Amino acid sequence: MTSVTSIKLDDDMKGRVRHLAEARKRTSHWIMREAISQYVEREEKREALRQETLEAWEEFRETGLHATAEEVDKWLESWGTDNQLPSPECQK
Repeated sequence: MTSVTSIKLDDDMKGRVRHLAEARKRTSHWIMREAISQYVEREEKREALRQETLEAWEEFRETGLHATAEEVDKWLESWGTDNQLPSPECQK
């Protein structure tokens, strides 16, 4: 289901959208919908990451379990090699 929503753009932005739409052989409507869609998806991912970070921080505060940066760096450097290391174990 879709519904109509209006958006106010200044003349400069409206012209930029129209110019881009012409260059891409799309409508201004399509350009604006695509821009909003990409923005919302990006911001939803950013918010999910923020929430995961807060949860991880809270878990660390409660348990004290962690892996050192050195351990994680060593593990990440092994990715894609013949000697890929297992993920580091958390410790207090």
